[in-house]
Amino acid sequence: MRFLVIGDVIGRTGRRAVKEVLPFLKEKLKIDFVVLNGENLAHGNGITKPTFDEILTAGVDVITSGNHTFDKKEVYAIIDDERLLRPANLPPLAKGKGFNTYEKNGKKITVINLMGRVFMGIPLDCPFRAFDEIYNEVKDTSNYIIVDFHGEATSEKQAFGYYVDSRATLVFGTHTHVQTSDERFLPKGTAYISDVGLTGAYNSVIGVKSHQIIEKFITGMPVKYEPEEGNYIFQALFLDTEEKQLKRIQIKEGENYEL
Repeated sequence: MRFLVIGDVIGRTGRRAVKEVLPFLKEKLKIDFVVLNGENLAHGNGITKPTFDEILTAGVDVITSGNHTFDKKEVYAIIDDERLLRPANLPPLAKGKGFNTYEKNGKKITVINLMGRVFMGIPLDCPFRAFDEIYNEVKDTSNYIIVDFHGEATSEKQAFGYYVDSRATLVFGTHTHVQTSDERFLPKGTAYISDVGLTGAYNSVIGVKSHQIIEKFITGMPVKYEPEEGNYIFQALFLDTEEKQLKRIQIKEGENYEL
């Protein structure tokens, strides 16, 4: 199987990047299954049905999320859709599903959405134990297990990667919007990257208008963030499980790119 996981998609610019780049990558790399973190699809904050539908139409199979999942009340209209996941280690009564199993090309693929606890400021169950519970439920019926670990601390992400090594097919980090260069196969075979990065405006601070972030740091006062517009950067990770290939992808609008 050939998988593509796409970094946090920010607002209209990020959605445009997905619509323009994903069809090209699917054709060139013969991708079978696409997972995308979409918690910032709707104007940089949350998910709505129109933005959800727009991304699925572009060729995405599953949309994962994180701490901004429920920022827009419109998400409740789609939260029970099996193609949308929220962190599985939210409190048990949270709406939606934290994992699901999908069938593609005769194979069963389980996608698990988890959220780290370090620096996140949200009451969460232990993501390590949450994985154990889900793994025990799906291990005998799933051919592949993919985990979106949405977290701030690279140490927590790396620890989780080693914890699930050999049990998960792929662990990709999200949330920081900064692509890391540590993609690799862990000792027991799990494909791993600490953060798959950003799909949104290139000249920005993590996809947001830079002057707003600067104002926040300088004044310490509340500032309303808005997604930046302009040329995009598309960041993702490609995994070929048969050929044991793992490749970081970074495509900037207006620049030539060769696979």
